[in-house]
Amino acid sequence: MKTIFVVDDSDTNLSMAEAVLEDQYRVMTMPSAAKMFTLLEKVTPDLILLDIEMPVMDGFETLKKLKFESLWSDIPVVFLTGRNDPEVEARGIEMGAVDFVTKPFSAPVLLNRIQTHLNIDEVIRERTFQLHRLQNSIVAVLADMVENRDKGTGGHIERTSIYIKILIEEMKESGVYADEIRGWDVEKIISSARMHDLGKISISDVIVNKPGKLTDEEYDVMKSHAVEGERIIDEIIARTGEGDFLRNAKLFAGTHHERWDGKGYPRGLKGEEIPLQGRIMAIVDVYDALVSERPYKKAFSDDEAVDIIMQNSGTHFDPKIVEIFFKARDHIKEAKAGL
Repeated sequence: MKTIFVVDDSDTNLSMAEAVLEDQYRVMTMPSAAKMFTLLEKVTPDLILLDIEMPVMDGFETLKKLKFESLWSDIPVVFLTGRNDPEVEARGIEMGAVDFVTKPFSAPVLLNRIQTHLNIDEVIRERTFQLHRLQNSIVAVLADMVENRDKGTGGHIERTSIYIKILIEEMKESGVYADEIRGWDVEKIISSARMHDLGKISISDVIVNKPGKLTDEEYDVMKSHAVEGERIIDEIIARTGEGDFLRNAKLFAGTHHERWDGKGYPRGLKGEEIPLQGRIMAIVDVYDALVSERPYKKAFSDDEAVDIIMQNSGTHFDPKIVEIFFKARDHIKEAKAGL
């Protein structure tokens, strides 16, 4: 059964809506936006009926906050209003409301509007699912192309994706950079991170697979994979117009070799000038390189790799994320062992 939230500061309106809808839907009523946001932490409705004129936080403020949060932004919102005002309706539609229902509402009209938008939402969700599946398939192919060329880093992309997920989950639990990651679609972030080494496609096989230490000239060429990754992703953006997913992929590709102390590449960004995506990837990228055997080095133990990460806190790595990495080290070890 579909779940409908009804948010209105009038007990009469809440009772009327519940009476109309309860035979067909699971109806949850609340007298304020604050109550709704508390409940949203536990329940995700299929549609929200939202009064515009409420004290403390009105319908427009509430809608703005809903659209800001990625977990709630796709929930269709139908405004309830006691006024027939074209300017108000235009503002609501511009902000993302899907419809308006005038109070006092007619039962047949309310039911019809809800059913219409639930049907539309089902179609959108199915198309979104298909798009995400296509998107993930393309990313997987590109990631495989990169790893098939780089003979020394097999499984690196899969492992770093798992480590990033563990770090983000621990960051959420600990409240580290909470404002920044609150709006993230974590699965989309993880998928886009798989493209961080995409620029290696442009680097010669001779350099990518050289068994020994690179010369200074060869290392300069290898370092160019960061800007090459950005360039390739920019070309995809220009052709497709795709938004958040590719923008995140570009940040991972272009900034994962920047250092907290400003001595990284390609731009020498320092501290929080480095996008959070790059600061997270920097740690998991180095950790995976340390614990993996390469033609030019033996693998470090997990404990040795963790010690090296800790020693480079505040120089190579963001100290706050290093603390999270240390807290999550056992989960990361377990994940590595299971691969």
